[in-house]
Amino acid sequence: MKRSTLSALACAVALAVAAPAAVANPPVTVSGPHFLREGKPYQIISGDMHFQRVPRAYWQDRLRKARAMGLNTITTYVFWNLLEPSPGTFDFSGNNDVAAFVKAAQAEGLNVILRPGPYICGEWDAGGFPAWLFAEPGMRVRTRDPRFLAASDRYLQRLGKELAPLLASHGGPIIATELENEYGSYNNDKTYLEAIRAMLKRSGLADDMLLTYDGPDLLANGTLPDVTAVIDFSPGEAKKSFELLKAFRPSGPLMAGEWWAGWFDQWGGKHAATNARQQADELAWMLKQGYSVSVYLVHGGTSFGFMNGANFQGGPADHYAPQTTSYDYDAALDEAGRPTAKYTQFRDIIAKATGEKLPPVPDSPPVRTLPAFTLDESASLWDNLPAPQASDLPRSMEAYGQGYGYILYRTTVHGPFKGSLYLGEVRDYAAVYLDKQTRGTVDRRLKQMSIDLDIPAGDHTLDVLVENTGRVNYGPRMEDGRAGLVDTVMLGDKVLHGWQAFPLPMTAPASLHGWTTAKVEGPAFHRGKITVDTLADTFLDTRAFGKGAAWLNGVNLGRIWSIGPQHDLYAPGPWFRKGENDVVVFDLETRDKPAMRGVDQRLWSAPAPSP
Repeated sequence: MKRSTLSALACAVALAVAAPAAVANPPVTVSGPHFLREGKPYQIISGDMHFQRVPRAYWQDRLRKARAMGLNTITTYVFWNLLEPSPGTFDFSGNNDVAAFVKAAQAEGLNVILRPGPYICGEWDAGGFPAWLFAEPGMRVRTRDPRFLAASDRYLQRLGKELAPLLASHGGPIIATELENEYGSYNNDKTYLEAIRAMLKRSGLADDMLLTYDGPDLLANGTLPDVTAVIDFSPGEAKKSFELLKAFRPSGPLMAGEWWAGWFDQWGGKHAATNARQQADELAWMLKQGYSVSVYLVHGGTSFGFMNGANFQGGPADHYAPQTTSYDYDAALDEAGRPTAKYTQFRDIIAKATGEKLPPVPDSPPVRTLPAFTLDESASLWDNLPAPQASDLPRSMEAYGQGYGYILYRTTVHGPFKGSLYLGEVRDYAAVYLDKQTRGTVDRRLKQMSIDLDIPAGDHTLDVLVENTGRVNYGPRMEDGRAGLVDTVMLGDKVLHGWQAFPLPMTAPASLHGWTTAKVEGPAFHRGKITVDTLADTFLDTRAFGKGAAWLNGVNLGRIWSIGPQHDLYAPGPWFRKGENDVVVFDLETRDKPAMRGVDQRLWSAPAPSP
């Protein structure tokens, strides 16, 4: 019988926090070309889902749908930066409770493949590295830098306390742990890989099977002789990729560790739309060969807050390309957890390949529309600055003890002057103000480093408001993950000294003051209220705004940017309250009583052509 929308949501919330029943998951081992379970060949049919990208109230819903699609395994990254927000301080509560997620997967009859890092990529800020790592001058991540290795070891040992008892050899569902991630695309230092493996062994996370993931042409760089290697590739490349894996490891098991059945979106680009029919055909072919496979992703979820990453390979033709808040990924389950046509095709193919009678697909939590509401109160950023920190030259965000959000740099300049203000390689987007009046912007995506200024005679206040739009998560440029201003600032040929920095992590919009119903010029917060009688998901229409972020009842839903392709933000039902709800939006551009509404379908810009 179909559940009512309210009871479906209430059930999902209640079951997500209940203690899951134990389900026995024997270890999976390797013998020649096969994975084995209880002495018999075992085909791993997995899908990636990142628990920290999914509201905890929906973990069970998404896991149950993964099982109903035919998966026997769930693969998850662990985002180090969320678990250790400051050095030595760990947070495993709420959405960071990885042990609870692993137990929830076990309760649904799913194995777990754990991808703990320390590096994970995942289109996540800095590939999962905590921002505070980059406060260390000259820190070199993913190397034998003793400072990096010590921090990584502390993290992995603490994670092991949560998860080592949940390995399959101890009665839990974790059948394998990844050793670093796609290291072959970054370097080939086997001593470094051995150091990470030693950490995993000390933590207990290597008591069962270890895996390395790499592109099939980079296997020699990224794995160790006695570690099982799996491969990552795009649809259409399966036959060639498995041939390369067979040539590299003639006697090893054959598995697609990441089979990219979708793609991510980047600000300023077109929404990704991939070829579901091609993917379905290739999945059927891989399963027929007996290969193991992990669908990346079965459910993408959301990079809530300021947690999206960015691509930047380096080289003259490449550029900084930050990803969107949405991690929908054109996955089998959409951002709100609803099965797509791709989900149905994959489910039918897996059922046919395995001969298994699959459990029914659960009803999805409701997604609703909400009537338009006005954000009719505004508070100027200038009225909500914290105490400044003085420095002769501007320093990176991390040097002031800040990880994410915005930072304002202020100094005094003398006119008359007409010429260039040079900011260097801004990390990552700067708005420039003279006496609190907008004078221009500098966008790292566009390789901009300066603007022209016309300064009248006398002393004037120069403000540079910088947004950390997402640290690089892949490639050689991720080694320097500093945000904010990282170069000397020059007015013409003169270096500017005597700066004040105002850190703006924007973690507590409830503490803002100076609210008014009058129009506020320049960067400001805008506040409105929406009353709901039923708790349900929605997508908040952000098209009334330029560039900033939005909060629902104090929770950061993510970034807003009018360049698209994302023009809405996923607002999960459990984050609403019955009755009155507060919505706050920060916008760099002047807004006068902007309006929002809730929609039940996405507001993407035009999609890119299918590959």
